[in-house]
Amino acid sequence: MAEARPVPEVDRAAAARKAVERRRARASLKRDLTTRVVTPQKVLAKAVADADSVEGSMRITDFLLALPAIGAGKRDRILDELGISPVKRLGGLGVRQRVALSRWLDGRFPVLEPRGARSRLLVLAGPTAVGKGTVAAHIREHNPEIHLSVSATTRPPRPGEIDGVHYYFVDDAEFDRLIADDELLEYAVVHNRSRYGTPRAPIDAALAAGKTVLLEIDLQGARQVRKAEPSATLIFLLPPTWDELVQRLVGRGTEGAEERARRLRTAKVELAAQNEFDHLIVNEDVAAAAAEVVELSSSSAR
Repeated sequence: MAEARPVPEVDRAAAARKAVERRRARASLKRDLTTRVVTPQKVLAKAVADADSVEGSMRITDFLLALPAIGAGKRDRILDELGISPVKRLGGLGVRQRVALSRWLDGRFPVLEPRGARSRLLVLAGPTAVGKGTVAAHIREHNPEIHLSVSATTRPPRPGEIDGVHYYFVDDAEFDRLIADDELLEYAVVHNRSRYGTPRAPIDAALAAGKTVLLEIDLQGARQVRKAEPSATLIFLLPPTWDELVQRLVGRGTEGAEERARRLRTAKVELAAQNEFDHLIVNEDVAAAAAEVVELSSSSAR
């Protein structure tokens, strides 16, 4: 009988690195589920399609615990009701178990059903640092037929921002006057600090001229627009992953550690409200995300 050859040291190191990468990928996926960056239905679909994927290798117990408002006790009750062993991985579920889990997910986390109608008033919202401004700027540059609304704000300009182009930078007294004279379609305090609002007159003029109007605003503003203009198309911009959102916020370097922490807490609240919107778009590539936004306008359907 031949002796077993020793495993080369390089193979052991490569296997160890791969195992670490796999654990990190699963940890990242759990964060995405917890923060609702990705739907559990999507994760299950990927696990079914490829049992060897990160999604497929996730234990059912970890999967359920990563979902909002699911603790250990509730997790165990769910597994018992669905007839799924706690040692199972998502990619190893049987057909009946997959069907049972899928039905439970649809009942607990209903998937957004996009509205069929299109509007000339588009509202683009999403969590901090997701790239709303970058996507809106791309649309302004490549789709001049779409009128990009310019918001008024009481916050100071960031490096490179131009008054009247990126925002109307006003003081508190002027913002109070705009509210008193009913010159804002919507307004809100964002991140517990500065106020933002959308001047009404330029929007009314653009719509009257038959143009499509794009508003790039926050969650509170989007809710106000939906109330004032129910026909508006509300679009929620998502990051590819939660880790990517954190990296974008840190990378732009415009906030200190305390402000970043505050914005990330707000981002979790905003992500939880995504089902209030008509359409969800993942901002992995700016040009592609911008094209999806433009496609949702009534003008693009002509």
